[in-house]
Amino acid sequence: MAEETKVKRKRIAATGMMKKIMADYFYEMDKAVKAGAPKVAWCTSVGPAELLRAMGFLVHFPENHGAMLGATRTANDYIPLANAIGYSPDICSYLTSDVGAYLKGETPLSKAYPGIENVPKPDVLVFNTNQCRDVQDWFGWYSREFKVPIMGINTHRGVREVTKSHIDSVARQIASLVPGLEEISGNKFDLERLQETVDLSLECSQLWRQVLETAANIPSPFTFFDGTIHMGPAVVLRGTKTAVDYYKALLAELNDRVDKGVAAVEGERYRLYWEGMPIWGRLRDLSEFFAHLKASVLASTYCNSWIFDAFDPKEPFGSMAKAYTLLFIVRSDEEKEKYIEDMVTKFKLDGIVFHDSKTCPNNTNSRYGMPERLRESLDVNTVTIFGDLNDLRCYSEEQSKTNIEAFIEQLERK
Repeated sequence: MAEETKVKRKRIAATGMMKKIMADYFYEMDKAVKAGAPKVAWCTSVGPAELLRAMGFLVHFPENHGAMLGATRTANDYIPLANAIGYSPDICSYLTSDVGAYLKGETPLSKAYPGIENVPKPDVLVFNTNQCRDVQDWFGWYSREFKVPIMGINTHRGVREVTKSHIDSVARQIASLVPGLEEISGNKFDLERLQETVDLSLECSQLWRQVLETAANIPSPFTFFDGTIHMGPAVVLRGTKTAVDYYKALLAELNDRVDKGVAAVEGERYRLYWEGMPIWGRLRDLSEFFAHLKASVLASTYCNSWIFDAFDPKEPFGSMAKAYTLLFIVRSDEEKEKYIEDMVTKFKLDGIVFHDSKTCPNNTNSRYGMPERLRESLDVNTVTIFGDLNDLRCYSEEQSKTNIEAFIEQLERK
């Protein structure tokens, strides 16, 4: 590998506001658990958070906690504990690291937010299998551990065209959750409140899209690595005015960067797409390595997964079902390839980085010839990095960086 030059990352001023928002979010849940009210629901990251919020629950997202375990590089301390109770090293390392951390009685929340000792205990667990089946098993384990109810939505997979029958099926499942949630929360379902929540989620989603699309400018003011940090409020606080206010502030800052020609990567020469899960424990390292090569990884499937254009407050159940079924991970390979083709054009990209994530086959799209097909149809270079979202034993830094350097050399020769 060539010797790396030190790269200074450009700080985003809104980061301070985001840290305050995230701290308030976790402290509010901790306070609720200690006081016994309001009730806390655990929800998968693309589950029916709007319904839960509208019914008065505070909402915890275990996938967010899993990402924290990865980003703090503590996941490998916990994965073996879940393996020891029967959860394979080959399944989702969010699941195994999160369950392992619980078994060990530790959480990165304690270090980040003094006074918080544990993840918030749930009153109910609600999943949507649009991400994968692992979330159902993950929540099932906690349901047995905490002896609390589990509810869920089973989503169609490999969908080419999202039809009315798909939407009706999922919408009925979301609506069927209401009676049970009324009983647990003690609150009656209020359609108007759900519509308001969906409206706020739509506004959050639209602002998040605008934030991500500032990267279409040359040079890009924002990278995929920035996005993995600043997507926090879109994941855990969609459906709230807090998230909307945050993305208005972030968007204003990025638009100012665009007006002034400020590049996230100084001397940007190559514009790249990241396909697949982040490697949470190596985000900073990879961010600086790509920047050292004058390559801006500026768009991704992962960050785009919290853009939900289909939300419609006039039809909350149907539009939630549609939004959560249009999700990239739910779709057929043909639809995924069309999506990436559009991204390459919109963001004026030179190449695509595929991450083959060992324990996340559902969010890995490099195993059945997609890079080769896109290389031929789009005339763009691709590279595949082998690693994992949380389990760093699956990632070779030297091999990955050698492959990335060879990829950039190919772009130079093109």
